[in-house]
Amino acid sequence: MFTGIVEELGTVGSIEHGTESAVLRIEGPLVASDAVHGASVAVNGVCLTVTGHDADGFSVDVMAETLSRSGLGSLRTGDRVNLERAMAASSRFGGHIVQGHVDGTATITERTPGDRWEVVTLSLPGALARYVVEKGSITVDGVSLTVSAVGPATFSVSLIPTTLELTTLGRKEVGDRVNLEVDVLAKYVERLLAHGQGAAGAAATKEES
Repeated sequence: MFTGIVEELGTVGSIEHGTESAVLRIEGPLVASDAVHGASVAVNGVCLTVTGHDADGFSVDVMAETLSRSGLGSLRTGDRVNLERAMAASSRFGGHIVQGHVDGTATITERTPGDRWEVVTLSLPGALARYVVEKGSITVDGVSLTVSAVGPATFSVSLIPTTLELTTLGRKEVGDRVNLEVDVLAKYVERLLAHGQGAAGAAATKEES
């Protein structure tokens, strides 16, 4: 599990493409400092497993499903990526519950700069729209953010100077694709409500009979 607080801006050192997979070498000495084989690391919000490491970085395998459902498939050597190690049980919970399971992707449609901050507007996939609410949490490329506005097919987030400086979101341009993970609590609530309605309907039918 992660919290969406980016620890380090890494760099894609190399990409080895297979028929339906890829091996990424990520340069990130902070995250690599205590990496072990099998450890989980979020790369642009995607939970990946460390398969090799040294003092300067680590390697991960990326399967076809991940390449197609996230923005990792469009990475190139030299690209910067947001990195976060899995949260330790003793850590402060700085962001929100992030699983590292990407729900979909969005495109940046507008950037509106302020004096030291910036409002970024992104497309909102229809299948995810019901989980996105104003003042709710969302993960964009692995960054825990608060939704500042929701439109019919878009949502906006406000980026503070720290986020602009220390994550890839300060460098993304209009038209760029980003990974989205909605708040998992919203999905659990939806599932519980649907199950409850089904149980209530079954009980009513039984009473009628």
